[in-house]
Amino acid sequence: MDNKIDNLIGNFKKRNIRGIFCRDKDEAVAELLRMIPSSASIGMSGSVTLEQVGIIGLLEERGNKVFNQYKSGFTREEVLEVRRQGASADYYLASANAVSQNGELVFFSGYGQRTAGISCAKKAVIICGINKIASDITGALKRAREYATPLNCKRLDWNTPCFKDGVCQESICLFPEYKRMCCQLLIIEAEISADRLTVVLVNENLGF
Repeated sequence: MDNKIDNLIGNFKKRNIRGIFCRDKDEAVAELLRMIPSSASIGMSGSVTLEQVGIIGLLEERGNKVFNQYKSGFTREEVLEVRRQGASADYYLASANAVSQNGELVFFSGYGQRTAGISCAKKAVIICGINKIASDITGALKRAREYATPLNCKRLDWNTPCFKDGVCQESICLFPEYKRMCCQLLIIEAEISADRLTVVLVNENLGF
């Protein structure tokens, strides 16, 4: 572990956040399967990182109750209800849009279940590639708003100004003309409950 990661893990600890460093996706998956009991219910946010790591399918195969809003056959209302149930699961899995070197975590959310799950689930586990580390909170917010969100809008085909040219135009990204993605902003500066929040840093570029 280099000094940058070592310092970040130390800064997480000062904020009552557990930090774990994994050399690659396989090591991260093994750590997650050890960490999460087979009896635990699982909530999840939409995440390219989770898809790349492949942990959701493994948890479902193992027999965990996974509130997976992306399974086929759900109506719109059923999807929202699964999201709500997932936000109060035993474990909530997500990735951050950005992580500051000081240990702050930045998340944007459209519907709110993501920020609710990260904030309120019994246990929250954030899986992040090292590409999401920014120098400070200003850089983390800039990364989340100006880099990650435009790419997610393009991935999900959302009608936003940044979908067209990749440039954030927050001042005009409003309803009804646009379907704004970054409706809620969550910045985790610290965690009051020891061991509730874990960040698994993976020594790979994952997600946006």
